[in-house]
Amino acid sequence: MACDKPFCNHMLLKPTDVGFFDLLHILFSKHLERRRFCHSSEQTEHDLDEGRLLIFLSILVQKLLRFVAAPMAAVGWVIEMCLNIFSSRQNMVGLLQNFLGGKGMPGKSSRTFVSFIGHLDKRVELDRNIKFTDGNYNAALCMMASKISYENKFYIETTVQDHWKMEFLGSYDFWNDYQRKATTQAFMLRDRSDDHDTIVVAFRGTEPFDAEAWCSDFDISWYQLEEVGKIHGGFMKALGLQNNIVGWPKPEEFKQDNSHPALAYYGIRDILKKHLLENDKARYIITGHSLGGALAILFPAVLTFHNGKDSDLLLKRLEGVYTFGQPRVGDKDFGRYMENKMMEHKIKYFRFVYGNDIVPRLPYDDKALIFKHFGTCLYYNRQYEVQVLPEEPNKNYFSPMGAIPMMMNAFGELIRSFTIPNRLGPDYKEGPLFKMFRLMGLVMPGAPAHCPQDYVNATRLGTSNVFLSHPTIIYENQISKFKFPIN
Repeated sequence: MACDKPFCNHMLLKPTDVGFFDLLHILFSKHLERRRFCHSSEQTEHDLDEGRLLIFLSILVQKLLRFVAAPMAAVGWVIEMCLNIFSSRQNMVGLLQNFLGGKGMPGKSSRTFVSFIGHLDKRVELDRNIKFTDGNYNAALCMMASKISYENKFYIETTVQDHWKMEFLGSYDFWNDYQRKATTQAFMLRDRSDDHDTIVVAFRGTEPFDAEAWCSDFDISWYQLEEVGKIHGGFMKALGLQNNIVGWPKPEEFKQDNSHPALAYYGIRDILKKHLLENDKARYIITGHSLGGALAILFPAVLTFHNGKDSDLLLKRLEGVYTFGQPRVGDKDFGRYMENKMMEHKIKYFRFVYGNDIVPRLPYDDKALIFKHFGTCLYYNRQYEVQVLPEEPNKNYFSPMGAIPMMMNAFGELIRSFTIPNRLGPDYKEGPLFKMFRLMGLVMPGAPAHCPQDYVNATRLGTSNVFLSHPTIIYENQISKFKFPIN
């Protein structure tokens, strides 16, 4: 099949074109590349055969997610409504009186409505003990921005302006050209004072009850760019890859379709350019948790594809990328390409991994898949001690040898949830909902470890020395054997 994309090599899965017999063909057919649900270039035929089971699972999960999308969203709505009602300061009588009086229940767009993720960690305030001159200031600010990115526009605006005393620049819903919906979200704030002017771009991660976002995570399609490497297709689509046109056209050649919201990459770069030109000293940082972390590191990647005055300005002003619980986004060649580009433009890249978080260990790094991490991994253990590593321990998570140690660690985290506020104060108290998640961790340790709670704690309690002595690039087979105790 001739490639209709500007990619010399690709493997694209289309679950919407899959029927029951197609699923059987995935497991037994010798010619997957000829099937309508799997578009690939000739070079990928061997890769398709090697990854047959993973392709089957990827398509099956996406089909199931699309099938349950509506009930999944409805269940999420009910759960979030109940959480907001019962966490309200009003008693049930007051809520009933409001309802009978026509005031209704709290709306999802209200300034006080908190998402399911927000109920797992209800902290709103920044840690005032961390000052701008501290090495971990940007990391702590980025994690809190990543956490509140799961909330609605008005909640974010209230938090940024009233609690953090910073400028709220906007919250945006961006278009996914493949899903034909606005399923990518991000917001921007400005932290400005006499000695600094920093813009923060925070991408929202995967919401628990958003089937489309989960489809982006489970889509193992990939594209290969010449002299760059292979990149995860689901994340590229979420960032703004165009469907059936030219992939990533240069900004000066790009024409926005006004019938739908902007694509994330093009919309964000236009907003950034406008604000950066207001002050020659202004810089910006990009951040995100989970899927948001993947989009955060891919944004500068696409910037490097586009040579030009505006792209050079954005790369020059990019101070750093901070990701939390980020999945793998590309292959080894892409990792080397990005390491060279980050070094060339002097961009700091910190990839935070807490404990047994399952998401940074996905997609698999094995012979059937091509995805690998790159850059500086800051790995935090249960005591929030940090190690600088090229890869997190137990890189593929599912390991018979690692199951018992992970469960023991999860038990330690459950005990800690009851003791940590006694040692560190009420700001570290964990609510009943998150303690239930800790209990679930005894069976699946990687799930509660992915929640924002431990990442917020890591940026606050972990040593700041790791940021001051930042090793810009860690190459393959090279480990920085520094271990910093908690301050």
